[in-house]
Amino acid sequence: MSSPSPPSEASLNPETWRRRKRTVAVFAVTLPLLHVLDWLALGHWSPKALGVRLLWSAQMLLYTVLYQGLGPRWEQRLASANSVAACCCFLALIHFTGDERSPYLHVLPSMPLIIALIQPRDGWPALLGGITCVLGTVLMMLAQGQPLAALGWALLTGSATFFGVYGAAQYRKTQEAEHAVRLERARSESLEKLALAERQRAQTEKLATVGRLAAGVVHEINNPLAFVRSNLEFLRTEVLRQPLPADTHAELGEVFEETRQGVERIRQIVSDLRGFSHMDREEPTPCALADVVTDAARLAGVRLKHVARLTVALPPELPGVFAIRRRLAQVVLNLLVNAGDSLEEARVRDGEVRVTGVAEDKRVALLVEDNGPGFPPEVLPRLFESFFTTKGPDKGTGLGLALSRELVERFGGTLVAENRPEGGARLRLELPAHPPPPPARG
Repeated sequence: MSSPSPPSEASLNPETWRRRKRTVAVFAVTLPLLHVLDWLALGHWSPKALGVRLLWSAQMLLYTVLYQGLGPRWEQRLASANSVAACCCFLALIHFTGDERSPYLHVLPSMPLIIALIQPRDGWPALLGGITCVLGTVLMMLAQGQPLAALGWALLTGSATFFGVYGAAQYRKTQEAEHAVRLERARSESLEKLALAERQRAQTEKLATVGRLAAGVVHEINNPLAFVRSNLEFLRTEVLRQPLPADTHAELGEVFEETRQGVERIRQIVSDLRGFSHMDREEPTPCALADVVTDAARLAGVRLKHVARLTVALPPELPGVFAIRRRLAQVVLNLLVNAGDSLEEARVRDGEVRVTGVAEDKRVALLVEDNGPGFPPEVLPRLFESFFTTKGPDKGTGLGLALSRELVERFGGTLVAENRPEGGARLRLELPAHPPPPPARG
C-alpha cells in the first residue's frame, strides 16, 4: 500500500475550498435531519442519537471555522482531526442505535472510502479515520464477547481503509501527472510564442530595413524623374513648334502625351511608396474609403494588369472612417495583391477582382472578392496566423494577412475571410463609420 503523503504546506485553491465548504455545509445540515432514520430503525425517538448527530454537525462546522482562522498551515492536521472526529461520532451513533444490531454497523467500512472521496489530496485523513473505525469496531465487539466478529469487522474495515488510501494515492499521482503535462504544455507554448516573437522581430527588422532602402531609392528616383519630366516638356514644346505635316504633328503629340502619362504614373507610384515608408509618423484622421481604394488600386494595377479585371463599386453616400489613410490603403493593397496571386496560381480565365462598399448600421464594410477557387477548408482557420502561407518561399512570408488584421483592429475594425456561395474568396474589412461633422450654425 502506498504510504500517505507527508503534511503539505500548500493550501487549497479558492475554488476547491469553496466546494469543500459547500460539501461540509450540506453534511452539517443533513445530519440532524436524518434522525428520522434513527426513529424508523429503533421504533422510537432517541435523544442520545439526536445529540450525537447535533454534535457531529457542530464538529463539521467547527472544522470550517478553524480552517479559516488558522490558515493553510493547519490544513492537513485539521483534515485528519476532522476525519477522526467524524468516525468517532459515527461509532457513537452505532453504539446508541444497538451496537452490533445497529443498521449503521454495515455502513461503517465505507467511512474510510467516503473520507478518501471527499479529501483525495491527502491520504492521512482516510488512514486515521480507518484506524479509528477498526479500533472502535474491535472494542465494540469485544465488549459484546464476540472476538471472531471483531476480527471479521476489523479485516473488512481495514480492507476498505487500504482501498481508500490507495485510491487517494493514485488520484494524487494522476493529478501530479496531469499537472506535469500542463506545465510541459505551457512551457512548450511559451517557447513557441518566444520563437514566434523572435521571428516576428527579425522579420520586422527586415521590413524596416527594406522600408529604409525603399525610402532611399525613392529619394534617388525623384531627382532624375524631375529632370525627365522637365526635359520631356521642353522637347514636347520644341518639337511641336516645328513646321511639320499635320498627321506627323498629331502623332508626335499623342506620343508625347502617352509618355507624359507614363512619367506621371511613375511619379505617383514613387509618391505612394514614400508615403508608405513614413506611415509610422502619421496619426489617424477621418478619411473616405473611396480615396483609400483609389490609392490601393493604383498600386495594385501593376500586379493585376495581366491577371484580372479590377472592378470598384463604392456608393457615393458611403460614410467615412477614422484611420490612417495610407495604412488602410496598404491593407486593401495587400488584399488585392493576394486575390491576384490566387487567380494567377489557379490560372483562372477571365479573372475578376471586385471591391464593394456597404454601409450597415454604424459600420462600414469593404468586400474584396474574386472568382477564383476560394480558400481550402484546411487553410481557412489558419489564414491569419503569422508566418502561415500557401505561397512559395519566394512569393510570401506569411505576414501579410496577419499584419493586415492587426492594422484593422487598431482602428477598431475586423477582417474576416470566407468563401462565396457562388464560388471564389471574400475578405470582409469592417470599420466603425465616422460620423460627418455637424452643420455649422448661422
